[in-house]
Amino acid sequence: MPFRKFFQRRRREQIAHDLYVSVINQARLPHFYVRFAVPDTLDGRFDLIVLHAFLVMRRLRQIKGEEGAADARELAQALFDLMFADMDQNLREMGVGDMSVGKRVKQMARAFYGRVAAYDDSLDGKGGSLTEALRRNLYGTVDGEVDAAVVEAVAGYFAAQAACLAGQPAEALLAGRVEFQAPEGGA
Repeated sequence: MPFRKFFQRRRREQIAHDLYVSVINQARLPHFYVRFAVPDTLDGRFDLIVLHAFLVMRRLRQIKGEEGAADARELAQALFDLMFADMDQNLREMGVGDMSVGKRVKQMARAFYGRVAAYDDSLDGKGGSLTEALRRNLYGTVDGEVDAAVVEAVAGYFAAQAACLAGQPAEALLAGRVEFQAPEGGA
């Protein structure tokens, strides 16, 4: 029995890794930095990763009962854990001192939860507009005003991605397969 749990955990971690690679690959597309004017900085890259990870985790939360709700919850947690382990490692590789890494990761986790709440509320129609949430978070470090048309294009992309993921089969996500649309598709 212990071996079974071990292999289940290893399988879940591999699936989370596959999902995370898809998130990272999508967040690294040059289109975001060129056309959508996301700052090509640590903060800008973090926010794009958060945005895409949020979309995947949101879709996992939408999986119900017999589709695999328990597996989806565990997978979402594994994805979150992997994302922040990666953030920790990246900070260390960038030369952030050991004493500061934990503090920085906690700040990033708080930022993640704040963004998740804002994006969830916006997509569910419970909170402020999606464009305001994006302006505040994705473009929060930009000096000066960001072109409103650019923020609207990102909001369109974001909403289109949420709809696209909502239409993807639960089995695919639970197997580590997620399909993102190209950024042009939402603009």
